[in-house]
Amino acid sequence: MHAHGSFEVKMTAQHAEENVGDASIGHMALDKRYHGDLDAKGLGQMLATRTAVDGSAGYVAMERVSGTLGGRHGAFNLLHSGTMTRGAPSLSISVVPDSGTEELEGLAGTLTITIADGKHFYDLEYTLSDAG
Repeated sequence: MHAHGSFEVKMTAQHAEENVGDASIGHMALDKRYHGDLDAKGLGQMLATRTAVDGSAGYVAMERVSGTLGGRHGAFNLLHSGTMTRGAPSLSISVVPDSGTEELEGLAGTLTITIADGKHFYDLEYTLSDAG
């Protein structure tokens, strides 16, 4: 199955005392609102790092998405892993296995993000077992 639409994201810097003053590592809270085939709210945590080379960085994040997907209500988790190599992005976002609840139990899939004209869009390719 396939879901697509737009989303807004708010990132809020968190205190990073554990980083022992290393400014190359950042910690952010994520607050997202999905529209379209996925009508949901996403909350999560992100860790990011920059390097001395301009345009090279990496991030990981965990996100809990709650709402409606294709008319089915429930929640699921997303695992984000991204890198930038001298400006060239590579991003992998997948549904955490067995994280689906309620009518989204058995959800599996991958999500891609596109940014165009300053707006964020998602594309979710997914399967849903008969467990839900």
